[in-house]
Amino acid sequence: MLPTALTNLVLTLLNVLTPSPPTSSQQSLRFELRHLHAVSPSSRVVFSDYKPRLNHSRTLVGDGEYETAYSVATRRIYAHRPPSFNAFSDARLRSLRFGQSESLNWEEDEVLGPDVENREVLLTLAKMSNNAYLEPDENGWYDLGGNWSSTYPFGWEPDDDGFRGQVFATPDNKTVVLSIKGTSAGVFGGGGPTVKKDKLNDNLLFSCCCARVDWTWTTVCGCYRGGWKCDRDCLETALIEDSLFYPIGTNLYNNLTYMYPESNIWVIGHSLGGALASLVGVTFGAPVVAFEAPGERMASRRLHLPSPPSTQHITHVYHTADPIAMGACNGVLSSCALGGYAMEARCHLGKSIVYDTVSNLSWSVDIRTHPIVTVIEKVLSDPWPPSLEEGREVPKAAFEDDCVECYSWEFGDFPK
Repeated sequence: MLPTALTNLVLTLLNVLTPSPPTSSQQSLRFELRHLHAVSPSSRVVFSDYKPRLNHSRTLVGDGEYETAYSVATRRIYAHRPPSFNAFSDARLRSLRFGQSESLNWEEDEVLGPDVENREVLLTLAKMSNNAYLEPDENGWYDLGGNWSSTYPFGWEPDDDGFRGQVFATPDNKTVVLSIKGTSAGVFGGGGPTVKKDKLNDNLLFSCCCARVDWTWTTVCGCYRGGWKCDRDCLETALIEDSLFYPIGTNLYNNLTYMYPESNIWVIGHSLGGALASLVGVTFGAPVVAFEAPGERMASRRLHLPSPPSTQHITHVYHTADPIAMGACNGVLSSCALGGYAMEARCHLGKSIVYDTVSNLSWSVDIRTHPIVTVIEKVLSDPWPPSLEEGREVPKAAFEDDCVECYSWEFGDFPK
């Protein structure tokens, strides 16, 4: 056995050299809606300032009293950032063109992120994700209280058909939250002007091979080679060239860092917006919370995004009755297929907080449970009994280590 003095010295060194795990912070943040953000027909990111009015900046709590602040609990988390966006892009292009991976000097950083173990925090972020679908005066808008301000709108012109959402910030601008809109489609419980572009991106990002479901389908790219074969190079090229949302997302993030150079930026979203938030979070090391998002791990590989040492700064929140988040909305007769969507991806980056609504609430797997309003009003609005029994507020977040998808397909070099 080691002498006591030597043992104490070794333990002291280990405590100094071993980083302590992120812990919940006593600090709470107050946010305001500052902007709406969107993309013009020429693919230019545009912002519109929003001046909060009384009923949007404060919440009536009874007897004429207004709540003057809305707090979001935070915690310290570790994130890995590339040395620069140019270095990240160069490594990605090298992988794409030559099939060679390039080592990046990822920088580990401890940042202030949302406390995802706090139910009220998830509820607030879910409401912000919902608001990305709406304008502040529109029916269905959730008031977030005087701590959030709307800064810019993007993509809100009547003929816009794609990427849009909201930007929130704390009064001191130290923390900014980018909320990205998800899929707008009748089959998901809504419609709107963005349906066409949403469907293209969904089918490119989340199908196994160009949205090839059966012989009756018109594929969104020409990479299917018969049977269960798909040309990998063709598929990756199509995803990079035809799906505009990822480069628009990185452009939007870069614009925000120019506007808020000293700010800590979080990215959130629902459905397609959540998946895109995660891809942006992988690129820049930004804290991410995504709700009911389809699996984006396959898309990140096809986009040749360099993988950081850890993706623990990305958190997915979804329930087991949602066939899109669970990767179960596929097959010729599925509700997704009937709506023209091939949602076959199921593996997520980062950690996932999964609410088992099938076992605990006896819900049936149904695409009508996918909308963010269902999550807000039926999942997050009340304490979750199974978690309370474990002394927690929400289910434990875990990596999806054993996830497999598109196992029937063969991907390789299959020229026409």
